Amino acid sequence: MVMPSVDILYSALRKAKRISPTKGIANIAKRERNRGAKQLDALMKELAVPLRTYSENFPNKKYLHPYERSLIELTLGDGNYEEVLGKVDSLRKKVVSVGKEHASLCAKSLSKKEAEERLTEGIKKVEETFNRGGKHVDDLLHIAKTLRAMPVVDLESPTLCLVGAPNVGKSSLVRILSTGKPEVCNYPFTTRGILMGHIISNHQTFQVTDTPGLLKRCDEDRNNLEKLTLAVLSHLPTAILYVHDLSGQCGTSPSDQFVIYKEIKERFSEHLWLDVVSKCDLLQKSPVLFATDKGDDSDLELERYRKLGPDGVLHVSVTNEVGLTELKSRVHEMLNSQMTRIQFQEKLEVLT
Repeated sequence: MVMPSVDILYSALRKAKRISPTKGIANIAKRERNRGAKQLDALMKELAVPLRTYSENFPNKKYLHPYERSLIELTLGDGNYEEVLGKVDSLRKKVVSVGKEHASLCAKSLSKKEAEERLTEGIKKVEETFNRGGKHVDDLLHIAKTLRAMPVVDLESPTLCLVGAPNVGKSSLVRILSTGKPEVCNYPFTTRGILMGHIISNHQTFQVTDTPGLLKRCDEDRNNLEKLTLAVLSHLPTAILYVHDLSGQCGTSPSDQFVIYKEIKERFSEHLWLDVVSKCDLLQKSPVLFATDKGDDSDLELERYRKLGPDGVLHVSVTNEVGLTELKSRVHEMLNSQMTRIQFQEKLEVLT
């Protein structure tokens, strides 16, 4: 938990002002400089301790799981996490330095008036120092809120990952298959992050992720939402449910979906895989062609894809409840197979 910078400062000032001088000091000047030095020291510590706690308790990114590292980089911006933590620790060092300096000056006061003046000046300087860097604390508060809002992911549990172009119906299928309740809207990138649900099969709990849609472009041009999808596939033990929409409703042409599909299939060919054509109630006898499609019909694989989808594909419709029973059955089989894979891999690791 990270407190807002204004709350940290208010709490520190309030506690510091309660500090009394050491008992038994008869000389007024000595008593006042003792009180001033103790209050400045207390103010410094009340500000520095939470900052040190934040710096030490936030995980070092290099020790995180590769998926968690990717999630932080893509959600917060590459390097932003470490930069903010570094600035918070730098603020702590400045507060400690200014606090010690003015506590020492106050302790050397020759009169009651001088001690009071140095106390006032010291509090002002410490407060100014903290306020100059308070934005970094508030940035860390934003990071903490962002991290807490991320879905809890079991990094070793079998995970069904729904993949496809934007608006092909992935979110609707997650609602059917799992406990996840993603927003369902007919706009590209309605999935603004990784959404998690769960499936229970044979007394086992499996994860389901609804990922942002992929567009037809190279990795260098992908936005962070698309990179989140690739991070899930790269770093989690995923089985892939690839969703195709050949109805023309999603905004991405079947031809472009074919290109995206072939690329992802080749890149993650070692994953367990199930292809689904969604919205089959909207399919027409003639394949959908977009204005951007080339008229060349010599690519027989593409022509077949436009009409039916890839080989072995399952046609489903959430609206008309077509194919959903078979989909659930095949998903459960695939996830159980994924669990067997993971257990076998764990045994190999133990033996080696």
